[in-house]
Amino acid sequence: MENVTVVSYVYNFVLLGLKEMEQLRYLYSVIILVIYLGTVFLSTLVVYVVWTEHSLHEPMYIFICGLVGNVMVGSSAFVPKIAIDLLSGCTTISLSGCLVQAYCIQIFAVVEILTFTIMAFDRYLAVGFPLRYHSLMNNRKAVQSLATIWLVISINALVVVLLVLRLTICGNGINNVYCETLSLTRLSCSSTIVNDTFGTIYSLLTFGGSLLLVIYCYIQTILVCLKISMEASQKAIHTLVTHIMTYSTFMAALSFVTFRYRLNIGSLSTATHVLISLGGMVVSIVINPLIYGIRTEALKVKMIHTLKGLVHKQTLDKFK
Repeated sequence: MENVTVVSYVYNFVLLGLKEMEQLRYLYSVIILVIYLGTVFLSTLVVYVVWTEHSLHEPMYIFICGLVGNVMVGSSAFVPKIAIDLLSGCTTISLSGCLVQAYCIQIFAVVEILTFTIMAFDRYLAVGFPLRYHSLMNNRKAVQSLATIWLVISINALVVVLLVLRLTICGNGINNVYCETLSLTRLSCSSTIVNDTFGTIYSLLTFGGSLLLVIYCYIQTILVCLKISMEASQKAIHTLVTHIMTYSTFMAALSFVTFRYRLNIGSLSTATHVLISLGGMVVSIVINPLIYGIRTEALKVKMIHTLKGLVHKQTLDKFK
C-alpha cells in the first residue's frame, strides 16, 4: 500500500492487471472482444428465440432469458473497457468509473446466483407437483420473481458501494483488470470493520443460502424422479444435469474471485489476481448461454431454425 493519502472523489486508480498484460495486449484484446461479441450474440439469440416462439413462453425459458440477459448486462460493465484499454494502452480508471463498474459487477454476480436458485426451485415444483405446477409457478410469477431479485440486489449493491465511498483511500494500485469493491476496500487506510463484516455476512448468506436451497431442491427432485416413469424421469434428470453444470461452474468461478481477498491471501501476485478474476468472470459470462443453448433441446432446435432462416434471408437478399 502506498503511503499517500488522497481525496477519494478526485482520485484515479491504476489497474495493475492491465500493466501485466501489456506485452501481448493486442492479442489479449482480440481474444476478449471475440469472447464478448460471441457471448452477446448467443445471449441475444436466446432471448430473441424465447421472445418470439410462443411454445417457449414457459417459466423455465423465462428464467433462462433472465440468466443470459444478466450475462449481457454484467459483461458489458467491464469487458469492452478492458479490450479498449488494452488497445489504447490506458491503465487508469477514475473513482466514479470504478464505483459504477464495481456496482454493476456486484449486481451481475448476485442476480446470477439467485436466478440459478429460483430455477432449481422451479424445476422441483415442475417435477414434484406436476398437477399444481401452473398454479404454483406461471409466467407472471416468473417475471415478478426476476424483477424482485433485480430490485433487491440493486439496493443491496448500492449499500455496498456507499460503504466503500465512506472510506479514506490511501493507494492507487488495483490488482485487477476491472474494479471491485473489495479491491478498493484493501486500499483504505481507515477502519474497514463495517465493510468487512457486512461483506462477509452478505457473501455467506448469498452463497450459503443459495447452496443449501439448491441442494435441497436437487435432492427432492432426484427422489421424485426415482418414483415416476422412465421417460419423464430422463427428461427431468437432463434438465437437472444442465442446471448442475452451469450452477456449479459459476459458483466455483465466483468463489475464487470473491474469496481470494476475504481469505487474506496477501501473497498472491498481480498476475495470479488477474488470472483468477479475469478467468472467473470469463467462465461466468460464457457458460450460461453456451450450455443452455446446447443442452436445452427445444431451445436449441428453435435457435438453429432461426439461424437458418437468417442465413436464407441474407442469401435471398444478395440475389435480389
